[in-house]
Amino acid sequence: MKVTKKYSHLNGEEYLIVHKNDLYEEIKQIISNIDAYKFKTKISKEKTMLGKHLFSPKELNKEFKKEFNNSNWKESRYQYYITLNRELMEKSISLSPREQKRFLKENGENNPIFSYNQTDFVKDKVAVEVQFGKYAFVAYDIFVKHMLFYSGGIINLGIEILPTKLMQSQMSSGVAFFEGEVYNVLRHGRNNPPIPLLILGIEP
Repeated sequence: MKVTKKYSHLNGEEYLIVHKNDLYEEIKQIISNIDAYKFKTKISKEKTMLGKHLFSPKELNKEFKKEFNNSNWKESRYQYYITLNRELMEKSISLSPREQKRFLKENGENNPIFSYNQTDFVKDKVAVEVQFGKYAFVAYDIFVKHMLFYSGGIINLGIEILPTKLMQSQMSSGVAFFEGEVYNVLRHGRNNPPIPLLILGIEP
């Protein structure tokens, strides 16, 4: 596979080139290691594509996981306690979960709710999400997952890898694609979300 399109938000790519260029090259190598046509194994049951061979999201995800794990990219969890008090949230977000719980209790939150978010691939404060799922999953990655990991000091950059429209046209309907998701980010304005991001569009 290859990267054919990219969008750098808040100098995401520039940060990567200057500070983590070895990781950038590694990510591009991982993508190029994958032969997508090996995973064009899904037989469509949709009326408009009945019987056609489509790219299988499950099989592609498994192959990306194998390649990233082979290069020592590891799953990471960001654990935190929920508060609806903005001031308490801003003061506690950089603390460890244990410190968050104690801080919130000391400030009137009697039963703070524990939660967590998980990112499959993190290395040297860079997070990568490979997304062949529905549109809602990408929005959650960009505006929730990457944001939480960034504000919690776990990462300095979030990377989202998506199929381009050309590739998505050979997948089941409803799969998110690069052009549509970049458009959604652009619509939110130049500084939203307030985190450096790099969105990569890939195809066979």
